[in-house]
Amino acid sequence: MQYPTTHLVVMGVAGSGKSTIAAALSKQLGWACAEADEFHPQSNIDKMSQGIPLQDEDRWPWLQQIQNWMTGQAQAGHSTVLTCSALKQSYRKLLSEAEGRVLFIHLHGEADLLSQRMQGREGHFMPPTLLPSQLATLEPLTAEELEAGSLRLDITRSPEELLTEILAALKLPSKQEPSAQ
Repeated sequence: MQYPTTHLVVMGVAGSGKSTIAAALSKQLGWACAEADEFHPQSNIDKMSQGIPLQDEDRWPWLQQIQNWMTGQAQAGHSTVLTCSALKQSYRKLLSEAEGRVLFIHLHGEADLLSQRMQGREGHFMPPTLLPSQLATLEPLTAEELEAGSLRLDITRSPEELLTEILAALKLPSKQEPSAQ
């Protein structure tokens, strides 16, 4: 079976485990992986480091950069795994306009668990004080997004369980499996 160029956007608020799941997917699938944080301009990083929530005008250029990267990868014939908060449907719509198939994997959990995870990590510019603003901004996946193949997964499950569910639900081959050309 031939698989179209696909972008898996592992989404959710800070502390949901996006990086962990994206790294596992990238390793399992053999696809390129990118962190959306790498696309932020320094001005966005400075704001978040100071505990200032980003506004839409801060996010649009960042999201456009991500979409451009996804399209470039698709044009080169590469499927990708990407972490991105993708909090609003309008943000996901812009990302969905990238060339190739774009699916979202929403990692969701309770605020207490998310906060606990954020407090336990080191070296990240996103302080736990911004979690409430992210949760307030988050628009869950729509019925249309879910029907198109996107997933909503509970982060109380282990990364291994989540990985298994994603691969099965999306019917994706691991890099160890031969894929027909």
